[in-house]
This record gives sequence, C-alpha cells and structure tokens, in this order.
Amino acid sequence: MFKKILLNSDVGEEAGFDERIMPYISWCNIACGVHAGNDQVIQKTIDLALEYQVKIGAHPSYPDRENFGRMVMDISYDELVATLIDQIQKVKYYTEKMGGQLHHVKPHGALYNEAVKNEEVANSIVDSVKNIDKSLIIITPKDSLISYICKGNIEVKHEVFADRNYNEDLTLVSRSEKKAVLTEPKKVFDHVFRMVSDGKVKTIKGEEVSIYFDTICVHGDNPKSVEILEYLYKEFLKRNFVLK
Repeated sequence: MFKKILLNSDVGEEAGFDERIMPYISWCNIACGVHAGNDQVIQKTIDLALEYQVKIGAHPSYPDRENFGRMVMDISYDELVATLIDQIQKVKYYTEKMGGQLHHVKPHGALYNEAVKNEEVANSIVDSVKNIDKSLIIITPKDSLISYICKGNIEVKHEVFADRNYNEDLTLVSRSEKKAVLTEPKKVFDHVFRMVSDGKVKTIKGEEVSIYFDTICVHGDNPKSVEILEYLYKEFLKRNFVLK
C-alpha cells in the first residue's frame, strides 16, 4: 500500500477556489492563459503556489477558450507545437521571474485525452517539452501512448482522478454522462482509497480494474473541490499517510 499521497489540482482557471485548494496539494497545474486564465491570473496562482510550497506545473491546452479546451481541434502539428511551446514558456518565465522553478507539464482536457491514444498529439507535447527543458516531468495516465514515447527521454508521472468515474478500459466517463463527475467527499474518498489500498478502481459498471499511479488529481473547477480535498487530507492523515 502507498504510504505517501501526492495530491495535485488544475488551477489558474478562475474557478475561485485556488487559495483554499493550495494548502492541501503537493503539485499544481496552472492554466497557461489559453483555455482559461491570463498573465495576471498565472502570476497570482504562482504566488499562491510559492506561498504554500506547492510544485508548479504548466497546464497547456488546445487554443480553444470557447470550449474550455475540452474539444479536439483540427490543428496542424507545427501549429500545435508552437502554441504548446508558447504556453509552457509563459508559465516557466513567470515562475522563474518570481523565484520558483517549473516542475512539470500536464496537458489539459481534450489534449490530455488525445495524448493517451494519438501519436501525433503525444509527439507534439513531447517535442514541446524537449524544446523547453528536458528535465520537466510529463503527467499522464499509466500505459498512455505519450508515456511510451517519453520512455528514456522525459520523466513521466502517472495520474488518476479522484473526482471522475472510470470506464472498464480506464478511460474517463465522458462529461456528457450523468455520473462522470463525483462531488460527494465521502464517495470520492472511498473511490480513491480503493485505488490506494488495493491498486484497483471500481468502474462505472461496478467492475474492479487494476490501476497504477504516482499522483491523484482533484479538479480545481469541481464546485466541491475544496470540500473534497479537505476530506481526503483529513482521512488520509487519520490513517498515518504522508501528504505533501
């Protein structure tokens, strides 16, 4: 059983919860001003992360603010690489300017999901990171295509989601489905604790499937994100886990 828990959250998306989220997480993924946020929000979020000693990551997206980066875009490889470099560089620049260091890159939304299965998209992210700093970690699910492309070149950390239901193939249940997002703290904890204690996730159909991870994400735009993180933190501490 894991005895150290690394919680992460997507922040800088102007959901209004970032300041209350930071005390409970180890890593944060800051929107790069494309699907959400702007230069001012990025700097404010970096400031919070530094205050709470949270490792800082860039959270780049398809350039699609209208759909919050949750729709696949028909965009050329070169265009995608160019926007990803711009996005990651922006967060890196402000982080270093404010006295911090960029730790990782976690793609957002449709870009994240496509990098699991689409070789061109996965390569575009890897090439962007290589162009900027090969020491940056990429966050992705276990056995994703991008994790294989990174092997031996870029360090990868694998992620699961506390507040999302899973299909049998370990893809996330589509947000268009009623039970895609979990919002009740106790149900989220039960969902996560099964992953932590048994290395298994209970899928939307009730099957138990093996799952591997290094870090657990709670979405910063989940209306119950703060309550969920508070509950997870308290319950894991009760069980003598190390957090942060």
